[in-house]
Amino acid sequence: MAYVETNGIQMFYEERGSGDPLLLIMGITARGEVWEAHSSFWGESFRVITADNRGVGLTDKPAGDYSSEMMADDYAGLLDSLGIDKVRVVGVSMGSIIAQQLCLRHPDRVESAVLMCPWARCDRYAKSVFQHMIDCKAHLDNKQFLEFIQLLIFTKPFWDNDGAYASLVDGREDFDANPIPQPLHGLKGQAAACVNHDVHDQLGNIKAPCIVIGGKDDIFTPLWMGQEVAEAIPNCDTHFYDDAGHAFHWEQLEDFNPRVLDWLKAH
Repeated sequence: MAYVETNGIQMFYEERGSGDPLLLIMGITARGEVWEAHSSFWGESFRVITADNRGVGLTDKPAGDYSSEMMADDYAGLLDSLGIDKVRVVGVSMGSIIAQQLCLRHPDRVESAVLMCPWARCDRYAKSVFQHMIDCKAHLDNKQFLEFIQLLIFTKPFWDNDGAYASLVDGREDFDANPIPQPLHGLKGQAAACVNHDVHDQLGNIKAPCIVIGGKDDIFTPLWMGQEVAEAIPNCDTHFYDDAGHAFHWEQLEDFNPRVLDWLKAH
């Protein structure tokens, strides 16, 4: 197991593949290992780096509010420790706001960025969703909590598919058996970063090539959020999937992996 000291914490990370470096940043509640179905594909072309975000997994989980700026600096320190000057970045959900901050705070470090289901700022609906996530974590057992998350991120066609539904049920069992569950204070810290992220007036300063990708039926971070980010970043590419939600990268896996790979190779 590999760790680096960065920005006052010990951060756990893993690598696979070779070639130009590709940094994958996971979303709220999830460990870097959740990238497996994507990193195994992209690792055939890139040196893929995944990590556990501050507040989850094997990375330190200090108490108190986190910020997207703080978490971007965590990753800048990781790149420093690995001797990487410039990197392509893929960030999903909370990972996308961290990726935005990397583009803004460390522009010389970012070759290009894939922003999955991103937002530039939270409205009242989004703030309530994150607060309810905290409340669910505080009052539900592990399986019930993950079922709530699954209801947020997967669309009806995925639930209606027998094989996909079985994977949801299995996922709850695996989540319940997790030997290092995320503590409530870790979720609270990450949720604070999500809620307080507000860079709409700064996105025009991003110089790196970017693409915003999302699902048109996302109820967690609705379509307007991704569109707002894309419209604010100069020359930003977009792709929004029909009949897909926040977890579009699972619902449309067979299209998503090669689509992103092609875009990364071109940028």
